[in-house]
Amino acid sequence: MTARAVRLRPRATVALALCATVGVAAFGWPLLVRPTATLAHGGDAPWIFALLLPLVIAVVLAEISEGGMDSKAVAMLGVLSALGAAVRPLGAGTAGIETVFFLMVLGGRVFGPGFGFVLGNTTLFASALLTGGVGPWLPYQMLGAAWVALGAGLLPPLRGRAELLMLAGYGALAGLLYGLLLNLSFWPFATGTGSSLSFVPGAPLGDNLVRLFAFSLATSMGWDVGRAVTTAVLTLLAGPVLLRALRRAARRAAFG
Repeated sequence: MTARAVRLRPRATVALALCATVGVAAFGWPLLVRPTATLAHGGDAPWIFALLLPLVIAVVLAEISEGGMDSKAVAMLGVLSALGAAVRPLGAGTAGIETVFFLMVLGGRVFGPGFGFVLGNTTLFASALLTGGVGPWLPYQMLGAAWVALGAGLLPPLRGRAELLMLAGYGALAGLLYGLLLNLSFWPFATGTGSSLSFVPGAPLGDNLVRLFAFSLATSMGWDVGRAVTTAVLTLLAGPVLLRALRRAARRAAFG
């Protein structure tokens, strides 16, 4: 059951599509466009951040103005964001252990893709403020987490053990793809030139993708696998209880 705590009406859908377009351009432009030698991600990321946040806020404001997000949904968003920000420091940076992604997966699953998109952004933003993790990497982390939680809200309507296994598998896959996306955000500028792992401006897309995968295997695969395993295990262990609790809260709030 998906409660759809945030209903994606037309204006919010347009804002979300614009935000997704900005995100795809932010992550993927090195694979399609020849960058100039003077461009560094540390310089362009704040501009992407400046574009991303107003669009995320626009999703929320559009929903409130159209009656798609009430005070109960805002309260639930605040609770889950604060909980995610509180548990993330328990594992972040330790052998790839991530203790927050399972919560975003379950929240997106129960309350829908619109709620999940906002939840991913607000959770990572609150966590960064709490731990001092604000930097040029933050907009990419926020958008990646938003896509993870949004995707959970779009999964097929299974229930019981099948649903739990589906969410665990999705969480593991999303954890791996999240790491690959974050690598893409800095890889062109981190390896210099001339090595087998280096980004080659203007090279065919397939060649640069092979280099990106090789870079990920050599540098971050241990962390990415740790994130995937942690998310899947926590989903299997805590999923039954949290799914019941969140769905009970959704029924009482009567979002739909």
